[in-house]
Amino acid sequence: MQALKSEEMSQLQLVEREEIDEEEEDLFEMIDKLTAHGINAGDVKKLQDAGIYTCNGLMMHTKKNLTGIKGLSEAKVDKICEAAEKLVNYGYITGSDVLLKRKAVVKITTGSQALDELLGGGIETLQITEAFGEFRSGKTQLAHTLCVSTQLPTSMKGGNGKVAYIDTEGTFRPDRIVPIAERFGMDPGAVLDNIIYARAYTYEHQYNLLLGLAAKMAEEPFRLLIVDSVIALFRVDFTGRGELADRQQKLAQMLSRLTKIAEEFNVAVYMTNQVIADPGGGVFISDPKKPAGGHVLAHAATVRLMFRKGKGEQRVCKVFDAPNLPESEAIFQITGGGIADAKD
Repeated sequence: MQALKSEEMSQLQLVEREEIDEEEEDLFEMIDKLTAHGINAGDVKKLQDAGIYTCNGLMMHTKKNLTGIKGLSEAKVDKICEAAEKLVNYGYITGSDVLLKRKAVVKITTGSQALDELLGGGIETLQITEAFGEFRSGKTQLAHTLCVSTQLPTSMKGGNGKVAYIDTEGTFRPDRIVPIAERFGMDPGAVLDNIIYARAYTYEHQYNLLLGLAAKMAEEPFRLLIVDSVIALFRVDFTGRGELADRQQKLAQMLSRLTKIAEEFNVAVYMTNQVIADPGGGVFISDPKKPAGGHVLAHAATVRLMFRKGKGEQRVCKVFDAPNLPESEAIFQITGGGIADAKD
């Protein structure tokens, strides 16, 4: 790919940014607009302190949740919800309207044409894409490549936005970003500056980091949230069958938060998952491993991808489950510059 001069790139991104900002206005209404509908500025501040920054985000919370915010009574919550409903339509809309809304979806290149074609154009915003597989199957390598490709202009199959990275296993390597940025003709320093990173140590810490993201996403143009890996801390913090129900409930809350972030801010959520040995797999199944997290995780992810090792640096990605993609496979390669097409 031809290297772009940094000045040209910044100008390109600036122009694209303005266009996207105009479109984004239709996507979410900021919560401070409630003051024009008779809501006290102090109450708006309480909502923001609780991680709610848009009217869309507000409508994704139950009234029980909202009354749990200190200083908000049931009467206040009812008034706030009524005001929000005037700004955001949360009733029925036609299929044509849904099709129009789908035009806001941004598809971000993976760096491999074969993988992009498998995914119908790339990793999509407004949904959760889950990648599961054994260690060294390419899940984290794809995460690093997406950190860079998300920042490309939309004309170059990028997302023209920033990246948030929540790391639960300590696998993020900033020095890995440098050659990938150079491959795409981008300034590595600028690319790293546009990635916000947090290392999570407990499942509670992981959830709180998601709550804090809303403030950042409301102010700046983010296009991708990476959680690598989503299940690791739950497997550590909850042990034995006795804690399984509690674990799955907490996991469901985490995944619900991820879904809301994807839809509220039009970002792509890419999460990696681990595999567990399936004792019931039997001898007739060639690979008796299944993704961790059970049905709770299976239902939350829109697109589920299964990664496995191929020859040498080659990796195979199979669409395991998706509403609009056929069950098919693509071969890609891990290179010094990130994910790329496999060489014959």
